Amino acid sequence: MKILFIGGTGIISSACTALAAALGHDVTLLRRGRTDRDVPAGVRTIIADIRQPAEVRAALGAEQFDAVVDFIAFEVPQIEVDLELFRGRTGQLVFISSASAYQTPPLALPIIESTPLYNPIWQYSRNKIACEERLVRAYREEGFPITIVRPSHTYDARLIPLHGGYSNLARMREGKPVVIHGDGSSLWVLTHHSDFAQGLLGLLGNPRAIGQAVHITSDELLTWDEIARQLGRALGVSPLLVHVPSERIADEDPSWGDSLLGDKTHSVIFDNSKLKQLVPGFIAKVPFARGAEEIVSWYEAHPAAKLRDAAFEALLERLISRWGPAALQSAK
Repeated sequence: MKILFIGGTGIISSACTALAAALGHDVTLLRRGRTDRDVPAGVRTIIADIRQPAEVRAALGAEQFDAVVDFIAFEVPQIEVDLELFRGRTGQLVFISSASAYQTPPLALPIIESTPLYNPIWQYSRNKIACEERLVRAYREEGFPITIVRPSHTYDARLIPLHGGYSNLARMREGKPVVIHGDGSSLWVLTHHSDFAQGLLGLLGNPRAIGQAVHITSDELLTWDEIARQLGRALGVSPLLVHVPSERIADEDPSWGDSLLGDKTHSVIFDNSKLKQLVPGFIAKVPFARGAEEIVSWYEAHPAAKLRDAAFEALLERLISRWGPAALQSAK
Protein backbone atom coordinates (compact mmCIF):
# COMPACT_ATOMS: atom_id res chain seq x y z
CA MET A 1 0.00 0.00 0.00
CA LYS A 2 0.91 3.63 -0.41
CA ILE A 3 0.52 5.09 3.08
CA LEU A 4 0.81 8.62 4.45
CA PHE A 5 1.37 9.11 8.17
CA ILE A 6 0.72 12.59 9.52
CA GLY A 7 3.28 12.50 12.29
CA GLY A 8 4.98 9.14 12.22
CA THR A 9 7.77 9.69 14.75
CA GLY A 10 5.85 9.92 18.03
CA ILE A 11 5.35 7.43 20.83
CA ILE A 12 2.56 5.57 19.06
CA SER A 13 3.34 6.37 15.45
CA SER A 14 7.05 5.50 15.44
CA ALA A 15 6.26 1.80 15.84
CA CYS A 16 3.63 2.04 13.10
CA THR A 17 6.18 3.61 10.76
CA ALA A 18 8.74 0.91 11.51
CA LEU A 19 6.28 -1.93 11.00
CA ALA A 20 4.80 -0.47 7.81
CA ALA A 21 8.29 -0.14 6.36
CA ALA A 22 9.23 -3.67 7.45
CA LEU A 23 6.11 -5.02 5.72
CA GLY A 24 7.22 -3.41 2.47
CA HIS A 25 4.65 -0.63 2.20
CA ASP A 26 5.41 2.63 0.42
CA VAL A 27 5.47 4.92 3.47
CA THR A 28 5.59 8.72 3.53
CA LEU A 29 5.75 10.80 6.71
CA LEU A 30 4.33 14.30 6.74
CA ARG A 31 5.96 15.98 9.72
CA ARG A 32 7.53 19.17 11.00
CA GLY A 33 10.94 17.60 11.58
CA ARG A 34 11.22 18.46 15.27
CA THR A 35 11.99 15.01 16.68
CA ASP A 36 15.24 13.19 17.37
CA ARG A 37 13.76 9.79 16.51
CA ASP A 38 15.32 7.99 13.57
CA VAL A 39 13.22 7.35 10.47
CA PRO A 40 13.57 3.81 9.04
CA ALA A 41 15.47 3.39 5.81
CA GLY A 42 13.26 3.63 2.75
CA VAL A 43 10.66 5.85 4.41
CA ARG A 44 10.16 9.17 2.65
CA THR A 45 9.79 12.32 4.73
CA ILE A 46 8.00 15.48 3.66
CA ILE A 47 8.74 18.40 5.95
CA ALA A 48 5.56 20.44 6.14
CA ASP A 49 3.18 21.62 8.85
CA ILE A 50 -0.29 20.06 8.67
CA ARG A 51 -1.56 23.21 10.41
CA GLN A 52 -0.63 25.10 7.21
CA PRO A 53 -2.92 23.51 4.58
CA ALA A 54 -1.55 25.51 1.65
CA GLU A 55 1.97 24.37 2.51
CA VAL A 56 0.85 20.73 2.66
CA ARG A 57 -1.14 20.98 -0.56
CA ALA A 58 1.90 22.32 -2.37
CA ALA A 59 4.14 19.61 -0.90
CA LEU A 60 1.81 16.73 -1.83
CA GLY A 61 0.86 17.96 -5.29
CA ALA A 62 -1.54 15.51 -6.91
CA GLU A 63 -0.38 12.45 -4.95
CA GLN A 64 -2.94 9.88 -3.87
CA PHE A 65 -2.73 7.33 -1.08
CA ASP A 66 -4.34 4.04 -0.17
CA ALA A 67 -4.46 5.15 3.47
CA VAL A 68 -3.77 8.34 5.41
CA VAL A 69 -3.37 8.16 9.20
CA ASP A 70 -3.53 11.34 11.27
CA PHE A 71 -1.83 10.80 14.63
CA ILE A 72 -1.85 14.46 15.66
CA ALA A 73 -5.41 15.76 15.19
CA PHE A 74 -7.01 16.85 18.45
CA GLU A 75 -9.71 19.38 17.51
CA VAL A 76 -12.47 19.66 14.92
CA PRO A 77 -10.79 22.43 12.85
CA GLN A 78 -7.87 20.05 12.35
CA ILE A 79 -10.28 17.37 11.13
CA GLU A 80 -11.76 19.87 8.68
CA VAL A 81 -8.27 20.36 7.26
CA ASP A 82 -7.89 16.59 6.81
CA LEU A 83 -11.23 16.36 5.02
CA GLU A 84 -10.35 19.25 2.74
CA LEU A 85 -6.85 17.99 1.94
CA PHE A 86 -7.63 14.31 1.40
CA ARG A 87 -11.12 14.31 -0.08
CA GLY A 88 -10.81 12.29 -3.28
CA ARG A 89 -7.15 11.41 -2.77
CA THR A 90 -7.23 8.56 -0.23
CA GLY A 91 -8.98 5.24 0.04
CA GLN A 92 -9.06 5.53 3.84
CA LEU A 93 -8.56 8.27 6.42
CA VAL A 94 -7.71 6.92 9.86
CA PHE A 95 -8.16 9.19 12.87
CA ILE A 96 -6.31 8.30 16.06
CA SER A 97 -8.82 9.15 18.77
CA SER A 98 -8.66 8.05 22.43
CA ALA A 99 -10.28 5.42 24.63
CA SER A 100 -10.71 8.22 27.18
CA ALA A 101 -13.64 9.29 25.01
CA TYR A 102 -15.69 6.39 26.37
CA GLN A 103 -18.26 6.96 29.10
CA THR A 104 -16.49 8.24 32.21
CA PRO A 105 -16.90 6.77 34.73
CA PRO A 106 -17.89 3.58 32.88
CA LEU A 107 -21.26 2.18 33.92
CA ALA A 108 -20.51 -1.27 32.52
CA LEU A 109 -17.43 -3.37 31.85
CA PRO A 110 -15.90 -4.55 29.63
CA ILE A 111 -15.80 -1.51 27.37
CA ILE A 112 -16.84 -2.21 23.78
CA GLU A 113 -16.89 0.11 20.77
CA SER A 114 -20.60 0.83 21.23
CA THR A 115 -20.04 2.04 24.81
CA PRO A 116 -21.33 5.64 24.84
CA LEU A 117 -18.85 8.44 24.24
CA TYR A 118 -19.16 10.79 27.20
CA ASN A 119 -16.52 12.50 29.30
CA PRO A 120 -17.80 15.47 31.31
CA ILE A 121 -14.45 16.09 33.01
CA TRP A 122 -11.56 16.06 30.54
CA GLN A 123 -11.59 18.60 27.70
CA TYR A 124 -9.03 16.53 25.75
CA SER A 125 -11.54 13.67 25.58
CA ARG A 126 -14.46 15.92 24.65
CA ASN A 127 -12.41 17.31 21.78
CA LYS A 128 -11.69 13.80 20.53
CA ILE A 129 -15.41 12.97 20.72
CA ALA A 130 -16.22 16.05 18.63
CA CYS A 131 -13.61 15.00 16.07
CA GLU A 132 -15.17 11.55 15.84
CA GLU A 133 -18.63 13.03 15.38
CA ARG A 134 -17.43 15.21 12.50
CA LEU A 135 -15.81 12.24 10.76
CA VAL A 136 -18.90 10.06 11.18
CA ARG A 137 -20.96 12.83 9.60
CA ALA A 138 -18.55 12.97 6.66
CA TYR A 139 -18.92 9.21 6.22
CA ARG A 140 -22.70 9.29 6.42
CA GLU A 141 -23.26 12.37 4.28
CA GLU A 142 -20.63 11.96 1.57
CA GLY A 143 -19.23 8.45 1.94
CA PHE A 144 -15.83 9.72 3.07
CA PRO A 145 -13.85 6.52 3.87
CA ILE A 146 -13.01 6.97 7.54
CA THR A 147 -11.81 4.63 10.27
CA ILE A 148 -11.62 5.70 13.92
CA VAL A 149 -9.02 4.08 16.18
CA ARG A 150 -9.08 4.47 19.97
CA PRO A 151 -5.82 3.66 21.78
CA SER A 152 -5.59 3.55 25.57
CA HIS A 153 -2.34 4.58 27.29
CA THR A 154 0.09 3.33 24.67
CA TYR A 155 3.73 3.59 25.71
CA ASP A 156 7.25 3.01 24.42
CA ALA A 157 10.68 2.85 26.03
CA ARG A 158 10.71 6.61 26.54
CA LEU A 159 7.30 6.96 28.17
CA ILE A 160 7.09 6.24 31.89
CA PRO A 161 3.38 5.64 32.53
CA LEU A 162 3.30 7.56 35.81
CA HIS A 163 2.57 11.26 35.92
CA GLY A 164 5.83 13.14 36.37
CA GLY A 165 7.96 10.96 34.14
CA TYR A 166 11.55 10.24 35.13
CA SER A 167 11.21 11.90 38.54
CA ASN A 168 9.34 8.77 39.65
CA LEU A 169 12.18 6.43 38.68
CA ALA A 170 14.75 8.67 40.33
CA ARG A 171 12.75 8.79 43.55
CA MET A 172 12.31 5.02 43.56
CA ARG A 173 16.07 4.57 43.24
CA GLU A 174 16.67 7.03 46.09
CA GLY A 175 14.17 5.28 48.37
CA LYS A 176 11.78 8.25 48.26
CA PRO A 177 8.04 7.62 48.04
CA VAL A 178 6.02 8.18 44.89
CA VAL A 179 2.34 9.05 44.79
CA ILE A 180 -0.28 6.66 43.40
CA HIS A 181 -3.80 7.98 42.99
CA GLY A 182 -6.69 6.42 44.88
CA ASP A 183 -5.87 3.24 46.78
CA GLY A 184 -3.79 1.83 43.92
CA SER A 185 -6.20 -1.02 43.24
CA SER A 186 -8.11 0.28 40.21
CA LEU A 187 -7.47 -1.70 37.02
CA TRP A 188 -5.63 -0.21 34.07
CA VAL A 189 -4.44 -1.26 30.62
CA LEU A 190 -1.03 -0.37 29.18
CA THR A 191 -0.30 -1.17 25.54
CA HIS A 192 3.20 -1.39 24.06
CA HIS A 193 3.45 0.68 20.89
CA SER A 194 4.66 -2.31 18.86
CA ASP A 195 1.44 -4.16 19.75
CA PHE A 196 -0.63 -1.14 18.77
CA ALA A 197 1.18 -1.04 15.43
CA GLN A 198 0.21 -4.64 14.68
CA GLY A 199 -3.44 -3.76 15.13
CA LEU A 200 -3.29 -0.54 13.16
CA LEU A 201 -1.50 -2.01 10.15
CA GLY A 202 -4.12 -4.74 10.02
CA LEU A 203 -6.82 -2.09 9.65
CA LEU A 204 -5.14 -0.18 6.82
CA GLY A 205 -6.57 -1.05 3.45
CA ASN A 206 -9.13 -3.28 5.18
CA PRO A 207 -12.53 -2.64 3.54
CA ARG A 208 -14.34 -3.98 6.61
CA ALA A 209 -12.78 -1.20 8.69
CA ILE A 210 -14.32 1.62 6.65
CA GLY A 211 -16.92 3.51 8.65
CA GLN A 212 -15.92 1.66 11.81
CA ALA A 213 -14.55 2.68 15.22
CA VAL A 214 -12.26 0.19 16.95
CA HIS A 215 -10.02 0.29 19.99
CA ILE A 216 -6.57 -1.26 20.05
CA THR A 217 -5.35 -2.25 23.50
CA SER A 218 -3.60 -5.00 25.38
CA ASP A 219 -5.65 -7.61 27.23
CA GLU A 220 -3.33 -7.41 30.26
CA LEU A 221 -4.94 -5.92 33.36
CA LEU A 222 -2.77 -4.18 35.95
CA THR A 223 -3.46 -2.26 39.12
CA TRP A 224 -1.69 1.07 39.47
CA ASP A 225 0.25 -0.33 42.41
CA GLU A 226 1.45 -3.18 40.19
CA ILE A 227 2.49 -0.75 37.44
CA ALA A 228 4.67 1.10 39.96
CA ARG A 229 6.04 -2.13 41.43
CA GLN A 230 6.98 -3.51 38.01
CA LEU A 231 8.90 -0.33 37.31
CA GLY A 232 10.57 -0.81 40.69
CA ARG A 233 11.46 -4.40 39.89
CA ALA A 234 13.07 -3.29 36.63
CA LEU A 235 15.12 -0.84 38.71
CA GLY A 236 15.97 -3.51 41.28
CA VAL A 237 14.14 -1.77 44.14
CA SER A 238 10.91 -2.11 46.08
CA PRO A 239 9.21 1.27 45.63
CA LEU A 240 7.57 3.16 48.48
CA LEU A 241 4.02 4.06 47.47
CA VAL A 242 1.81 6.71 49.04
CA HIS A 243 -1.87 6.66 48.10
CA VAL A 244 -3.62 10.00 47.67
CA PRO A 245 -7.28 10.44 46.66
CA SER A 246 -7.60 11.63 43.06
CA GLU A 247 -9.81 14.51 44.18
CA ARG A 248 -7.09 15.82 46.47
CA ILE A 249 -4.51 15.57 43.70
CA ALA A 250 -6.91 17.58 41.52
CA ASP A 251 -7.14 20.23 44.24
CA GLU A 252 -3.37 20.69 44.10
CA ASP A 253 -2.83 20.19 40.36
CA PRO A 254 -5.95 20.59 38.15
CA SER A 255 -4.17 19.37 35.03
CA TRP A 256 -3.08 16.10 36.63
CA GLY A 257 -6.49 15.91 38.28
CA ASP A 258 -8.35 16.17 34.96
CA SER A 259 -6.36 13.26 33.53
CA LEU A 260 -7.18 11.23 36.66
CA LEU A 261 -10.85 12.06 37.22
CA GLY A 262 -11.49 12.09 33.49
CA ASP A 263 -9.69 8.82 32.82
CA LYS A 264 -7.17 7.01 35.02
CA THR A 265 -9.06 6.95 38.33
CA HIS A 266 -11.60 4.52 36.94
CA SER A 267 -11.02 0.83 36.29
CA VAL A 268 -11.07 -0.14 32.62
CA ILE A 269 -11.37 -3.50 30.89
CA PHE A 270 -11.50 -3.53 27.09
CA ASP A 271 -13.11 -6.19 24.95
CA ASN A 272 -10.91 -6.46 21.85
CA SER A 273 -13.19 -8.88 20.01
CA LYS A 274 -13.98 -6.39 17.25
CA LEU A 275 -10.30 -5.76 16.53
CA LYS A 276 -9.60 -9.50 16.47
CA GLN A 277 -12.45 -10.01 14.00
CA LEU A 278 -11.11 -7.30 11.71
CA VAL A 279 -7.46 -8.35 12.15
CA PRO A 280 -7.41 -12.15 12.60
CA GLY A 281 -4.45 -13.29 14.61
CA PHE A 282 -3.96 -10.00 16.46
CA ILE A 283 -2.54 -10.50 19.93
CA ALA A 284 -0.77 -8.05 22.21
CA LYS A 285 2.53 -9.78 22.92
CA VAL A 286 4.48 -7.42 25.19
CA PRO A 287 3.59 -7.64 28.91
CA PHE A 288 4.35 -4.57 30.97
CA ALA A 289 6.98 -6.49 32.96
CA ARG A 290 9.06 -6.54 29.78
CA GLY A 291 8.01 -3.03 28.85
CA ALA A 292 9.21 -1.74 32.23
CA GLU A 293 12.60 -3.34 31.60
CA GLU A 294 12.75 -1.62 28.21
CA ILE A 295 11.99 1.73 29.84
CA VAL A 296 14.70 1.37 32.48
CA SER A 297 17.23 0.15 29.90
CA TRP A 298 16.49 3.08 27.59
CA TYR A 299 17.00 5.66 30.33
CA GLU A 300 20.22 3.97 31.43
CA ALA A 301 21.46 4.26 27.85
CA HIS A 302 20.35 7.90 27.54
CA PRO A 303 21.48 9.76 30.69
CA ALA A 304 20.65 13.12 29.11
CA ALA A 305 16.99 12.10 29.21
CA LYS A 306 17.04 11.62 32.98
CA LEU A 307 15.28 14.92 33.57
CA ARG A 308 13.71 15.64 36.93
CA ASP A 309 10.85 18.06 37.45
CA ALA A 310 11.51 20.08 40.60
CA ALA A 311 8.02 21.58 40.68
CA PHE A 312 6.44 18.14 40.34
CA GLU A 313 8.60 16.69 43.10
CA ALA A 314 7.70 19.62 45.36
CA LEU A 315 4.06 18.82 44.68
CA LEU A 316 4.69 15.18 45.63
CA GLU A 317 6.27 16.26 48.90
CA ARG A 318 3.21 18.39 49.73
CA LEU A 319 0.86 15.53 48.95
CA ILE A 320 2.97 13.05 50.91
CA SER A 321 3.18 15.36 53.91
CA ARG A 322 -0.62 15.54 54.02
CA TRP A 323 -1.51 11.99 53.01
CA GLY A 324 1.53 9.85 53.79
CA PRO A 325 1.66 7.29 56.61
CA ALA A 326 3.34 9.72 59.00
CA ALA A 327 0.67 12.35 58.44
CA LEU A 328 -2.16 9.84 58.86
CA GLN A 329 -0.62 8.44 62.02
CA SER A 330 -0.27 11.94 63.42
CA ALA A 331 -3.92 12.66 62.63
CA LYS A 332 -4.94 9.62 64.71
